[in-house]
Amino acid sequence: MKMSGAQMICEALIAEGVTTVFGYPGGAIMNVYDEIYKQTGFEHILNRHEQAAVHAADGYARATGEVGVAMVTSGPGFTNAVTGLATAYMDSIPLVVISGQVPLSLIGTDGFQEIDAVGISRPCTKHNFLVYDIKELPRILKEAFYIAKTGRAGPVLVDVPKDITAQIGEFNYPTTVNIESYKPTIKGNEKQIKKAVDAIVKAKKPLLYIGGGTILSNASDLVKEFASITQIPAVETLMARGVMGATNPLLLGMLGMHGNYSSNMAMSETDLVISLGARFDDRVTGKLSEFAKYAKIIHVDIDPANIGKLVSVDYPIVGDLSFVISKMIELIKDEVNPDRYHAWRDILARYNALHPLKYDDSDDVLKPQWVIEQIGKLVGEKAIITSDVGQHQMWAAQFYPFDRPRQWINSGGLGTMGFGFPAALGAKRGFPEKTVINITGDGSILMNVQELVTASEYKIPVINVILNNNFLGMVRQWQTFFYEKRYSSTDLSYQPNFKALAEACGGIGYDVATKEEFDEALLDAIAKDRVAFINVSVNRFENVLPMVPAGGALYNMMLEHKESK
Repeated sequence: MKMSGAQMICEALIAEGVTTVFGYPGGAIMNVYDEIYKQTGFEHILNRHEQAAVHAADGYARATGEVGVAMVTSGPGFTNAVTGLATAYMDSIPLVVISGQVPLSLIGTDGFQEIDAVGISRPCTKHNFLVYDIKELPRILKEAFYIAKTGRAGPVLVDVPKDITAQIGEFNYPTTVNIESYKPTIKGNEKQIKKAVDAIVKAKKPLLYIGGGTILSNASDLVKEFASITQIPAVETLMARGVMGATNPLLLGMLGMHGNYSSNMAMSETDLVISLGARFDDRVTGKLSEFAKYAKIIHVDIDPANIGKLVSVDYPIVGDLSFVISKMIELIKDEVNPDRYHAWRDILARYNALHPLKYDDSDDVLKPQWVIEQIGKLVGEKAIITSDVGQHQMWAAQFYPFDRPRQWINSGGLGTMGFGFPAALGAKRGFPEKTVINITGDGSILMNVQELVTASEYKIPVINVILNNNFLGMVRQWQTFFYEKRYSSTDLSYQPNFKALAEACGGIGYDVATKEEFDEALLDAIAKDRVAFINVSVNRFENVLPMVPAGGALYNMMLEHKESK
């Protein structure tokens, strides 16, 4: 069938089952937007900034497990999108971002709004394409979706010159993909799996180290089954919250810089680490020479580049976690004696009793931890929680009762302030029946505050709970601990009227200072079903604890800190 390049793009999206596209138009991609105006195969949401469009597609992908799609124009349209690409790349999120480019004849001439999108995005995309010939466009679009969602997932850029979108060509959309240089390993080596299982059976203090790849590979139920069969205790990374379920007795909690005491001590004393879809991030390992120093390590990962990158691995297994863990369950269910690890679980229970995750509640000033716990009590499993980056992110990870995978959406690897609000829009579009709450701070929310207009226009009723301490909180905490309280450029006392700002953009706003006011505001916001800002005045100098100082060993945690007011 003959059609223009712009039509091909729209038809490819429909063929891939895309229902929602986030984007922002401009000159170089105008032909595509003209076709979007004519078609009814998918919805386009006009974000108010390109970064927000990519974050929204990212949030949609994390919540649904499908490929998220965003469109931007050339030049500044693309450079605005780079932060979104990098955010998705660091967390292995499947995206296809289609960018307009100047016509082929102008590439390399410093034409108006020309930028080397392929060159700029190479370090922060799984793959990228510049389309030189309309004959190649259908194949490239098919490969983009395939690459984004297979193997270790990630964002793929398709950069399309304006003259290609106007040309007429034959549209034969491929049904299969065969890329000789790209053949992800799905099934792990069976001999290696058998060796790993034998090591588990012999171990005295094994520990499940669960990473975000567990969620990305849809292996959470299998991992829980493995844990149940073996009765091996488990820790989750920031990106894996929700895999085991908040009330699972085998879950110790989150591991790492702000992990709880029992989790970090478990990793310090284990004799066998069973790493499932984790990449040994520096915020998890702390001082590498002290990380799990008494343990052998099993590392299961879809990406061979991750294995052995930071720590020496004794049992490397390359493969999709769903396949590998299924095989491990098959082999271990008749071999393992769950009672073997009873003494180990008792030790960890004593660690948890010695230093449980806690905070000093108050009726005089709202504590951010209480706010997060209260959200969990009021909406719990029914909600999808997104966050920005900072203290509020860590408190949410520590204190929210996550019950399922894909309930918790945050920027872990890149740590992108401004991610939470647009990601919430994407998650809500994926699950309109769910309550979607963005837990944010007074610093982060301003990074993409223009999305209030997007939310109002498209009636996307996400709730933003702003834990407002009048500080750039996490940086202030570090300044308190390590810079002798020199609060350089972290005081945010001068700020907008958040309630009025929400209302000015078509939403609703609340100012909250007491527990009763918070309960009323949250329930009212849910009932009114409009985009909302709940501005919560919280204790200014509250710190996220425990904390492992940067470069320190996991067992050397700061458990308390007395702050002078």
